[in-house]
Amino acid sequence: MIVDQIMTRHVFTLDPQDTLARAIEVMKENRIRHIPIVNKEGSVAGIVSDRDVKDASPSVFQIAEKMDELNQPLENIMKTDVITGHPLDFVEEISSIFFERKIGCMPILKAGKLAGIITETDLLHSYVQLTGANQPGSQIEVKVPNRAGMLSEVSGVFQQRNINIASVLVYPDRDQHYKVLVFRVQTMNPTGIISDLEAAGYHVLWPNMPGMNV
Repeated sequence: MIVDQIMTRHVFTLDPQDTLARAIEVMKENRIRHIPIVNKEGSVAGIVSDRDVKDASPSVFQIAEKMDELNQPLENIMKTDVITGHPLDFVEEISSIFFERKIGCMPILKAGKLAGIITETDLLHSYVQLTGANQPGSQIEVKVPNRAGMLSEVSGVFQQRNINIASVLVYPDRDQHYKVLVFRVQTMNPTGIISDLEAAGYHVLWPNMPGMNV
């Protein structure tokens, strides 16, 4: 999956000379947490988050005395070391950057201009879609030897029961000689397929049903 498929294209932006008060207003009205700051040339000059706004805003008990702080330009508080992406970047790679750099959003540029934005919420929603967790079904985890062809072999058991597989994830096991295949299947009653998997000699980790070997 690429960034272009999940990014938000309608992005609320502000100018470096817009005020802190304006940023507060835009965030509140549109229920957003990040605002890219775009200069007159259309390039991203910085970004302002709700945390930046909170840190720069006067206390509610001091607003009357420090009203001038709300009128300061955003260029005074915006982050200028902005990490950006491209619409053709892979979502998996972008997710890694979010984790490593501890960021909450990423402006997406095309030909140097702002084309969209991705947030932590977008990535979480994409994960839910990729795993099929938002669809009715069951999750089955199978521990198998860490060798080529295992996914195809185990999938064949599902095919024999004519059960559709919505998604598959592969996790490493604590023992490097094994791996865990996580299937999201479109059936609400996995009892039969679990019995078939066990009969074929596979170790089903989940669901842990009575009579299963764990």
